Amino acid sequence: MNSPQELLQRDAPELMRTLALDATAARLEIRILLGQVLSVDRTWLIAHERDSLQAEPIARYEELLGRRLAGEPIAYVLGEKEFYGRTFNVTPDVLIPRPETELLVDLALSQCRVMESPKILDLGTGSGCIAITLVLECPAAQVTAVEESDSALEIARRNAAKNGVHVEFVQSRWFSALGDRQFDIIVANPPYIAPGDPHLLEGDVRHEPAGALVSEDMGLADIREIVVQAKSHLRSKGLHLLEHGYNQAEAVRDLLIKVGFSEPVTRRDLAGIDRVTGAKMSE
Repeated sequence: MNSPQELLQRDAPELMRTLALDATAARLEIRILLGQVLSVDRTWLIAHERDSLQAEPIARYEELLGRRLAGEPIAYVLGEKEFYGRTFNVTPDVLIPRPETELLVDLALSQCRVMESPKILDLGTGSGCIAITLVLECPAAQVTAVEESDSALEIARRNAAKNGVHVEFVQSRWFSALGDRQFDIIVANPPYIAPGDPHLLEGDVRHEPAGALVSEDMGLADIREIVVQAKSHLRSKGLHLLEHGYNQAEAVRDLLIKVGFSEPVTRRDLAGIDRVTGAKMSE
């Protein structure tokens, strides 16, 4: 077997059986892996599905397929993931960017674009996808991104260079290294999954860094720490936006009100799930 069509016929059933994918998803993943090793897009593969492939790319494809069949997320297998229409490098040192997080960016941009030169802080930047996207979509913004992990910061810096943008990266646990600096917008996608949550045993999250996923106190410990400290780092009328779990919106709104934010609002993602809550500083 040495054509894309033959590899699809051979390997799709195994992907379906091992990873519980449907036929469409299995065939898509095979084409993605083949595209990676051949440096071609899926349109090319479809047009050349009967062409014979050389032994070297087949061997490389089978190596990647083996990793995928072992359960490794395809983003880590490929070393990249799309976010907001751009491709970002990812490794097991960072969370895999997800479409639902694009809502956080959209809400920040709606404020950013009506400001002359907004200062934005991205907390726990990971791969840097949020901070870098904000700069690319709002070039007038001055974006600072903090991250506690050395290895994650290296990935974020690499992604900024890849996209040709300047982001100020600071190694910090939340606000600890920022002194008394203040910002117009603070965004955060912090850990918000409770320890022992059964979702931690499913899908891609099994392979992602636990420190970027799990937080104590029913998943609210890091959110609480951020909200309490954010008040002193926001300018008057500054906007604070937090991504959170599907069942945490009310608790996050209560936290924001408790520390002095005004009229918090929760927005739903494209799946209709409460995903981001934001509020402004009281005057």
